[in-house]
Amino acid sequence: MPEPVYVVFNPESGKGRGARLIAPVLTALSAGGGTVAHALTLRPGDEARVADEALRLGFRKIVAVGGDGTWSNVAGAILRSGLPVRLGLVPAGTGCDLAKSLAIPPRDVAGCAAIIHNGAARTIDVGRVEGRHFLNVVGFGFDIAVIEDSRNVRWLGGDLLYLYCALRQIYAFPGFPVEVEAEGGGSRRHELLMLIIANARVFGGGFRIAPRADLADARLDAVLFKNMPPSRRLPLMGQLLQGTHESSPEVEAAVARSFRLRFPTPPRYETDGEWNQAGGCEMLVEAVPAALQVLAPAEA
Repeated sequence: MPEPVYVVFNPESGKGRGARLIAPVLTALSAGGGTVAHALTLRPGDEARVADEALRLGFRKIVAVGGDGTWSNVAGAILRSGLPVRLGLVPAGTGCDLAKSLAIPPRDVAGCAAIIHNGAARTIDVGRVEGRHFLNVVGFGFDIAVIEDSRNVRWLGGDLLYLYCALRQIYAFPGFPVEVEAEGGGSRRHELLMLIIANARVFGGGFRIAPRADLADARLDAVLFKNMPPSRRLPLMGQLLQGTHESSPEVEAAVARSFRLRFPTPPRYETDGEWNQAGGCEMLVEAVPAALQVLAPAEA
């Protein structure tokens, strides 16, 4: 008999795709028998409350149906509990970038159900900033401007939404100053277009931001994009889609267990696509090694 599963649905994810997947996901997970319980989030950030209830009921395999933000919020509840829980992912959000690094199929409910029932429990690192955990990336500058812009575009979804909003912001975003200090290295001031500190390889719905990132190396990959004229930004975006941007003179990359950032004023930033306002001008972004078990294809 399959292990009991609790499913957390974010019905608003993917502009309503999460709601449309409720019946198919429950049907697929119930096909082999066993207990499958579920609940829906009621408001943004509600995933933690639902996951806490699943943990209180004794479930140790929790499935999150949504996107990167949904997965991150459920993972945060698991991490705070300290319990040995395995997290299953069903992509239903806008970007679903973590799934790309874990080889989880994007539009295959039956395939996701097979991974949840028979896949391998892969132990991965997570990132942490200001007490928040992230699974994929934390981003500053151009990245957060694109996410803020995407809130105003209602007619487009999926990977194309991020690409469209990125093109809109190429000529509008002014850049920002930041001081970056990698653990074990010196501190340097930069004028940047974007700063991404990645745990996984992909962000923004398909941009290969950190091609060499390893989910189990106990380190984070920082990618710094120098501020540059708009005429250079569009070609660099093409390189970013291919994962060849690190060869550009406008890009620097660094790998470390932690990064300390200092801004002139508290910045806005994103963790796994979720908007945040920093509590201060100085921030520590750090890796938490071997923190979470995620269900992935056995062959991966």
